[in-house]
Amino acid sequence: MDDRQWCGGPGARGMAGHEPDLSTAENYRRFAAAVAERSPEYGALAEAVADDEEILGLLATLPGDKRQPNLLFAAARYLLGAPPDPATLRGLVRERAGELTAVVLARRTQTNEAGRCATLLPALAQLRGPLALLEVGASAGLNLLPDRYSYDYAGHHVTGTDPEAPVLRCRPRGPVPLPDGAPTVVWRAGIDTAPLDAARQDHANWLECLLWPGEAGRRERLRAALRTAARHRPVIHRGDLLEDLGRIAADAPAGATLVVYHSAVLAYVSESVRRDFAAAVREVGAVWLSNEAPGVIGPVETVDGPDDSFVLVRNGSEALASTDPHGAWVRWYR
Repeated sequence: MDDRQWCGGPGARGMAGHEPDLSTAENYRRFAAAVAERSPEYGALAEAVADDEEILGLLATLPGDKRQPNLLFAAARYLLGAPPDPATLRGLVRERAGELTAVVLARRTQTNEAGRCATLLPALAQLRGPLALLEVGASAGLNLLPDRYSYDYAGHHVTGTDPEAPVLRCRPRGPVPLPDGAPTVVWRAGIDTAPLDAARQDHANWLECLLWPGEAGRRERLRAALRTAARHRPVIHRGDLLEDLGRIAADAPAGATLVVYHSAVLAYVSESVRRDFAAAVREVGAVWLSNEAPGVIGPVETVDGPDDSFVLVRNGSEALASTDPHGAWVRWYR
């Protein structure tokens, strides 16, 4: 892998709403444009924040990585019991700023969208089995269960090993190598700085707060995936993606293909950490699948999709597909 081929560079877009080179207001406008079609309510809310000096003033008191729209809106929803709108968010800032700040500082953006498994499955199915899966930024472990779910790719059905698990629906575009069956997984583990427990109601409630209004089916899918994870209990280690990767990977069984993967994780760390992580993955000898915003990993020029699309990259340089960040579609390149 040539490190010059990844980790930003000219044309890199990065994660909407979390681009260090932009001001807070610009980040909210960028987020608004990216999500306007998917969640008109949050698109309008982000535009309102970008023009609201009072809310921007509160955000200015927070560390840079705590100013992102996803986190602010989820924290507000956590306190309000419903998705915020401009008026209710402004009221929180004026009347309950301390509570709102405390939630933002205590929580993380840990969106655990099981639908992403539908965009990862074709890449996993191309690998020699059996598989040993190691997910970085695993949250509650919902993406550690790709073999448990069933799938519907516009009529092409893949049956998973758990008949009670949800059916994930994904529109294939281009020459997607759709498998006939789920991969054989003999070992799985996750790493997260603050693991969530699928069986704990307070953890499940936080994951629901991270959902966006206007996206039909996500709450039902999340709840079904949480029930699946509660049944199968994937092991998630509290740890650091650099310090603990090698130690945890060493437990993978010999004879299995080790796959290290992540979705919307490396956008939240520095470029130097991304490069060190790439070296750590090489050190453990794993296949590396990255599903991130354009420019975080992989050649930006290959991206083909809306502003909030992800790009699925194998081993740091081979761009396989553009993907919907919540798994609704996958566009294969070749």
